[in-house]
Amino acid sequence: MSKIDPTLAAPMAPSRIDFAAVLARQSERGARIAALLPANKERLFDGLTAAGITHVTVCFDGYGDSGQVESIVAYAGETEVAFPQTQIAYAALTWDDPEVEMRALSLEDVVEQLAYDFLSDTHGGWENNDGAYGEFCFDASARTIHLEFNERFTSSELYTHDF
Repeated sequence: MSKIDPTLAAPMAPSRIDFAAVLARQSERGARIAALLPANKERLFDGLTAAGITHVTVCFDGYGDSGQVESIVAYAGETEVAFPQTQIAYAALTWDDPEVEMRALSLEDVVEQLAYDFLSDTHGGWENNDGAYGEFCFDASARTIHLEFNERFTSSELYTHDF
């Protein structure tokens, strides 16, 4: 009788990663980021109002695994206006540091950052595959942010017939 060597590799050792702890840390980080949002919005709306900007529109488009903000336009009433060079404080967390980092960003940069954050939070992966497009409206007088989101997808319908 001859000896036969096994053809399958030995099974992998069980994972030593504590997934519950990873998810708990991620959840805690998400809560800390969410806690920064009200003050960031307040500083932004205060800055827009002080600059005489009534609302800002942000158009975005993405597909094929890339996406970007296409335009950011500020308005005073119905008139398009330029963003002032004013900078405001923006609180953020970085990936490698648990402490809050205060950044000085222009009003336009804060609008863009919040748009990307809201897209990521509400429609993560919006830029993948067929992608999505849409528009934000930052209404300084109402102090609200409205998102109209259009998701693209390829559809297929099968019809079968026997005659």
